[in-house]
Amino acid sequence: MALHKRLVVGGLAGLIGVAGGYGVVYPYVRDMIYVNEQIGENNAFNIKKIENAYKTLQDNSECNSLLKKHLTQSVVDKLKYKKTKLGATLYDVIRSGVFNPDASVGVYAPDSESYKVFAALFDPIIQEYHGFGPNDKQPDVDLGEGRTKELEPLDPDGKYIISTRIRCGRTLRGYPFNPLLTGDDYLIMQEKVKNALSQVKDDDLKGTYYPLQGMKKETQNQLIADHFLFKEGDRHLQHANACKYWPLGRGIFHNNDKTFLIWVNEEDHLRLISME
Repeated sequence: MALHKRLVVGGLAGLIGVAGGYGVVYPYVRDMIYVNEQIGENNAFNIKKIENAYKTLQDNSECNSLLKKHLTQSVVDKLKYKKTKLGATLYDVIRSGVFNPDASVGVYAPDSESYKVFAALFDPIIQEYHGFGPNDKQPDVDLGEGRTKELEPLDPDGKYIISTRIRCGRTLRGYPFNPLLTGDDYLIMQEKVKNALSQVKDDDLKGTYYPLQGMKKETQNQLIADHFLFKEGDRHLQHANACKYWPLGRGIFHNNDKTFLIWVNEEDHLRLISME
């Protein structure tokens, strides 16, 4: 009886906005979870989606993704109530892998904090896929500046290598990843990148930015001919909510010599590509 009273009082306190933790029992949850924030109707619905998603994955005998392998019942129970500061939930992480059981991995990080909040799922997947464990450390950045002459020519006679392409992905500090970006985020980020590129002084890097939204047909055809134009993401990205507001805030920059290219808000915030 005492426990029942504490649950009822705690629940009412939460409804009227009193700070503090309280216990909540849902009909479809086997155990009582103690939480430090009010679990409202939307959160309860999200938790139910997570539990249904887990069952869907485990019941699919043709699914062999790393998500299915590492999303155990204990991991679900540990993570289903958690959220990042920007509101990302476990369902945001696993949604694409649930809708696309043929995926080899099946998870997407909605923001940078997700790697910590949902580490119980991300860590083993990253370790198996990349061979990089949670206790491993990234080496110091070494781009070989000033030591390029130490590299021997890969194709000194020019018989085999037709072209080269080096690319890297980067994110803008202060913004979530694509699954959580708003329409305003896309526009603001695009403007920041455009402003930064407009201030480039290096003649080798100066060029033009082309927003996808409202792009003229002739420009589109030229970018396709140059193999520069990217398309809307595939079903895996779409189910991860990484293609919202398309093509808002997306664009392409290339230098005048067409040897340096930047994709803005494609899959990464920025994808920088050097070609020769």
